[in-house]
Amino acid sequence: MHGVFFLAACVSILAVGLICLFLFINGIPAMSKIGLFDFLLGKSWKPSDNIYGILPMILGSVYVTAGALIIGVPIGILTAIFMARFCPSKLYKLLKPAIGLLAGIPSVVYGFFGLVVIVPMIRELFPDSKGTSMLAASLLLGMMVLPTIIEVSESAIRAVPNSYYEGGLALGASHERSVFFTVLPAAKSGILAGVILGIGRVIGETMAVIMVAGNQPRMPQGLLKGVRTLTSNIVMEMGYAADLHREALIATAVVLFVFILLINLLFSLIKGRGKE
Repeated sequence: MHGVFFLAACVSILAVGLICLFLFINGIPAMSKIGLFDFLLGKSWKPSDNIYGILPMILGSVYVTAGALIIGVPIGILTAIFMARFCPSKLYKLLKPAIGLLAGIPSVVYGFFGLVVIVPMIRELFPDSKGTSMLAASLLLGMMVLPTIIEVSESAIRAVPNSYYEGGLALGASHERSVFFTVLPAAKSGILAGVILGIGRVIGETMAVIMVAGNQPRMPQGLLKGVRTLTSNIVMEMGYAADLHREALIATAVVLFVFILLINLLFSLIKGRGKE
């Protein structure tokens, strides 16, 4: 059985290694043909003219991710605090499965919800906007990131020894102050890990973003204007791409892979500090 377990671990490592190998073998030559700085810092994406600059997509991904975190992180952390320390047991039995169900909804369903609810709402509130915009994508991804942040943050808060909370009460603090000024700081590494996992979920999301973001391959021009992210750029054009265009899309996947790799590395570092 030791050999079976070792083989399973090797297969997992091999799968990741093969994906890395495929991406870098097919993506690095495109970067060298286009030029690394022209590719990463170019402001125009025009495959018909052999112009491949992904800066608009990088900024689009960063802005949409930042917007989703601004919306999702406070709500997620406060919900986790409520569930861990304030929620009545009867309500908890309803709330916990509901959050689990929220995590299990397919992204295309979220995208459809955004298309028929969020986009018309933005169009109504801001008549100059078409509705499909950076704001719509941020709102939708803010909803999608909630289950990850809530579940990880709640686990981190519940993992704090109860003696911390009791010590706060013994020093004369109220229930709320003991939770927010004693328990919460002790759980900060776990909460931050949940936020980083949320970033990974948001930056890698494709289908929902395609449906609500507008998908214009240009520099972001505001919250109410359309944007295109790295993932949506790959999915929308890979079906008909060929030659250098296809290689440029794979190189875009390399950039996205590096982003995810850095996020996972940051998560590992934070997890290590939390253990210390």
